[in-house]
Amino acid sequence: MPKIWTVSELVGRIGQVLQERTELQNCWISGELSNFKNHRASGHWYFTLKDESSNLKGVMFRSRSERVRFVPSDGLKVLIRGNIRMYERDGTIQLYGEEMEPSGLGQLYLAFEQLKKKLAEEGLFDPTRKKSIPRLPRRIGIVTSPTGAAIRDILNIIERRHPGMSWILAPAAVQGEAAPREVAQAIARLNRHGNVDVIIVGRGGGSLEELWAFNTDIVARAISASVIPIISAVGHETDVTISDYVADLRAPTPSAAAELAVPILLDLELHVAQLRDRLQNAMGSLIQRKRQYIEGIANKGPLKDPFWRIDQNRQRLDALQMRLQEGMTRFVIDKNGILNLLAAKLDLLSPLSILGRGYSLTYNAEGQLLRSASQVELHDPIRIRLGEGSLRCQVLEKEI
Repeated sequence: MPKIWTVSELVGRIGQVLQERTELQNCWISGELSNFKNHRASGHWYFTLKDESSNLKGVMFRSRSERVRFVPSDGLKVLIRGNIRMYERDGTIQLYGEEMEPSGLGQLYLAFEQLKKKLAEEGLFDPTRKKSIPRLPRRIGIVTSPTGAAIRDILNIIERRHPGMSWILAPAAVQGEAAPREVAQAIARLNRHGNVDVIIVGRGGGSLEELWAFNTDIVARAISASVIPIISAVGHETDVTISDYVADLRAPTPSAAAELAVPILLDLELHVAQLRDRLQNAMGSLIQRKRQYIEGIANKGPLKDPFWRIDQNRQRLDALQMRLQEGMTRFVIDKNGILNLLAAKLDLLSPLSILGRGYSLTYNAEGQLLRSASQVELHDPIRIRLGEGSLRCQVLEKEI
């Protein structure tokens, strides 16, 4: 009777057979990524590798995925080195990836293009973000290796162009795993404590792998966050890095960066001398014009004869005084005429004037003016006011 397998036994046996097949261990497989998932909590990658007719599930654990320098995505054709084994819980054959590279495209180049696209979309390459490089820096900050050729080239240029220029080195590894973090930290230190006006960040030439620190996200963001202008000087003239795109100015070499950052002292001295001469000539011309202006004023009226202005003002004062007196005289005469006219009018309306023409006023005993005979009785005393004097009388007869 044939052997009857349990599911676990059969799956285990298939897994054992797969491990015994050496051609299925540490092998390279090409295909297109599908259903790619980055498990953020664990850092493991899960995916399906497919071609025109078949699919193969795969996994790459965090210890391996951390070494991949590009970001996998669905539809990307890749080469994966790994082992074919049985995932016994589901009874499925899986590829356990050890290494991943883009198919037909270098891993570093793909990572470079992916980061370049990402940072461009975020606006880190926008020209409006870039700061101008100062023409007359007081102090230069340098971020590079203290033992490399770049620092020697930069210092030689500084010494040749401006021997008295102050500079400070923020040392950092420029290649290797620690390089990106050290470069970013050096830029941050110069921003906090360097008291510099411009920073040169870079290194000498090398392969893409050797220059890779300047193609990383951490260095790009450190350059973007710097409040001090940064000149990127990485490699040779043909080398282009992410740092070049983010920096405020790109220099083809470290020596060229020093030439862009440091003015020539002799040129500055010549320029200052030219400015001094121009200033002296301009001041001399200005003084001469002002002197001629003052001399012209001195030869005219008030300054030539100071008492002339006083005499002129005295004459004006006399004229004003005469005008004032004439005006007051006319005013008084006009007002006297008006007063005489008003007095005549009042005299015409005066009761005394009326009495003088033969009229009289009659009052009763209480001094009330009488206007009708009905206001008194027979034998009442009355007083009559005449134009001259008055009469006291008694009513003997009334006619109404």
